[in-house]
Amino acid sequence: MRSHLLNDTTAEHYRRSVTEGVERVAAQLAATERPFTGITVDALAPRIERIDLDRPLHDTAAVLDELEEVYLRDAVYFHHPRYLAHLNCPVVIPAVLGEAVLSAVNSSLDTWDQSAGGTLIEQRLIDWTAGRIGFGPAADGVFTSGGTQSNLQALLLAREEAKRASLADLRVFASEASHFSVQKSAKLLGLGQDAVVCVPVDRDKRMRTVALARELERCRQDGLVPMAVVATAGTTDFGSIDPLPEIAELCARYGAWMHVDAAYGCGLLVSLKHRDRLDGVERADSVTVDYHKSFFQPVSSSAVLVRDGATLRHATYHADYLNPRRMARERIPNQVDKSLQTTRRFDALKLWMTLRTMGADGIGQLFDEVCDLARQGWELLAADPRFDVVVEPALSTLVFRCVPAAVTDPAEIDRANLHARKALFASGDAVVAGTKVDGRHYLKFTLLNPETRPSDIAAVLDLIAGHAEQYLGESLDRAS
Repeated sequence: MRSHLLNDTTAEHYRRSVTEGVERVAAQLAATERPFTGITVDALAPRIERIDLDRPLHDTAAVLDELEEVYLRDAVYFHHPRYLAHLNCPVVIPAVLGEAVLSAVNSSLDTWDQSAGGTLIEQRLIDWTAGRIGFGPAADGVFTSGGTQSNLQALLLAREEAKRASLADLRVFASEASHFSVQKSAKLLGLGQDAVVCVPVDRDKRMRTVALARELERCRQDGLVPMAVVATAGTTDFGSIDPLPEIAELCARYGAWMHVDAAYGCGLLVSLKHRDRLDGVERADSVTVDYHKSFFQPVSSSAVLVRDGATLRHATYHADYLNPRRMARERIPNQVDKSLQTTRRFDALKLWMTLRTMGADGIGQLFDEVCDLARQGWELLAADPRFDVVVEPALSTLVFRCVPAAVTDPAEIDRANLHARKALFASGDAVVAGTKVDGRHYLKFTLLNPETRPSDIAAVLDLIAGHAEQYLGESLDRAS
């Protein structure tokens, strides 16, 4: 079995195996005509259940044949131009190359003696991102597994900075369109059920700063502590960007930590056309960025950045076997001193390879293309009487629903839109997401593929309308 260990004696075996796997994936990508095959759980689960994991196949080709049957053939392919659902991006080739390198070398980014150059590359990318945000030389940060972990760590730092008060007195303010990880983080951090105050949004789904000011003042009058305000730069449902400069002013006035969840909107940091939409982010105390959303990186690739690197001490714990205190005095850079994780992948390498191959402008151009595409999609929806579109896009998300002319019952329209989404997914012709707006069911396009064209959007809208009309027709037949 030692022949399967990657080392100097198995380098040729490694080369052949990886090449064979890459060729299979490349062939599948080239042959993919739809984002999904439409396979059901009931059809796929038995294939996987009947595999005896205690009886290996001992042959890479046989394993890849099996993998094609249980995974590759029926995977949901984000690179397809009619995958329009969630915040999943097609990935750039330099990042995929980086993924292959980091997996093979298998550095762990917790301590210097496990990563060396990897540590310095990650630090350099943190400095580069902080510079793009507009932070000064005191800034710092660390890569994370994703936006949820980044938000958790940011709120941990905010909690510790406000710990002069009882945990029960701490309050976090976020818009009603913010990510669920804000509430989840509050629970994990031991705050009370009422700790997160949901602030209303305006018609564009942006936090109402007048309402925020009112809630902050009420917090102070009640003798409570405004621990943090979470501003969102790119909400999951609408792509809306909260008014960052105004929120920064309120945070300064009330002494609240300002966190900007830019997991989605971080692509604006490299935008050639729309960078001004992030104005005010430089005043934040912490910022979440998800490179695996709008920087076209493979999962996972995220980071949390702080304006004052000294605040990262709240995540530090010294273990004698790993990162004893003397190492800090000796200025040995151990990233575990900043991270909630211990063993951690060298995910920063993917972004490094991308920047060194494409450059920041190359990434920004791709993100600008999907933002422009969303504008074109909004114009299509606004001009089409079959649909009701919620807000003009600030990034690349469109929320809408089919409104058949012959139907006025909102509940029936809800059911028609739900059916259309399910039928579309079952057909495999396209994949769209769904959400609720004011209690009603809506559909959602999240446009992160520069290969998607307005003609793709128009075609998917026709499919949605067709499925909705078919459902309504069958519903009338059942009722008659």
